[in-house]
Amino acid sequence: MLTYTKRWPERTFDILNVVVLLALCIMTLYPFYNIVITSLNDPTDAARGGIAFWPRVFSMENYKVVFQDERMSHAFFITIARTLAGTATAVLFTAAFAYGVSKTELMGRRIFLMMAIVTMYFSGGIIPYYLVVAKYLHLKGSFLVYIIPNLFNVFNAIIMLTFFRGLPKEIEESAKIDGANDLRIFWQLVLPVSKPVLATIALYNAVFHWNAWYDAMLFGNDNLLTLQQILMQIISSNSNVSLMASNLGLGSVSAQSLKLATMVITTLPIVFTYPFVQKYFVQGVMIGSVKG
Repeated sequence: MLTYTKRWPERTFDILNVVVLLALCIMTLYPFYNIVITSLNDPTDAARGGIAFWPRVFSMENYKVVFQDERMSHAFFITIARTLAGTATAVLFTAAFAYGVSKTELMGRRIFLMMAIVTMYFSGGIIPYYLVVAKYLHLKGSFLVYIIPNLFNVFNAIIMLTFFRGLPKEIEESAKIDGANDLRIFWQLVLPVSKPVLATIALYNAVFHWNAWYDAMLFGNDNLLTLQQILMQIISSNSNVSLMASNLGLGSVSAQSLKLATMVITTLPIVFTYPFVQKYFVQGVMIGSVKG
């Protein structure tokens, strides 16, 4: 039995590679870790600084203030509803478009693709976009303003298009022999075997909807506040944070500690979602990288 032993230059490179990657990992994760432990520290004690590895005086006071605020709980509900509804509808809409234009026999498919790709490089600007959504579609102040304008993304459609082109044609041909139409083939055959690309695009859309705040600022109102919009308000204005604490009778809570607690609350849910789609995501991002 032959064995291969690495030479010392190769072993040295492996060691250096591991050390460098560990250093980059620590530099990337530590700032967020520091935010978490500081948000779990007593607000008055945290003002002294010097919290490095664990909370010096453990306290949940910051999170009590955040969760007792009615605006925050309502924004949490709106953000979850937007993420779930927006992700599901965007994935389905984009998949339907990509599946259609992946068929060479579709009349005008090149025109549809050209019209979609042009929007990747040119846009009308923020003012025409605002006028279309608010004046002509009448979506301002409606929950649908978070869903309809974000149904389609050209980059996601191209990823799906590449995946659908690689599917065996025999699957659809056998279904058509059995009398299935295109809609049934798409729904019962194509989508079930497209889990990698669907999970990838779903993750892209979920992260976008969870982190979105600009459209909420433009078209939303007090009933459509999202978590990220409230976070932006808290970061940009200490007075809003002080008012939140004073309304709840918690004057000891500082503006900085509330900012950190809000950051953790708005970040953790989407971070915990990733492990559930990781196995599909790894397959999906490799689409088109290997030529057969």
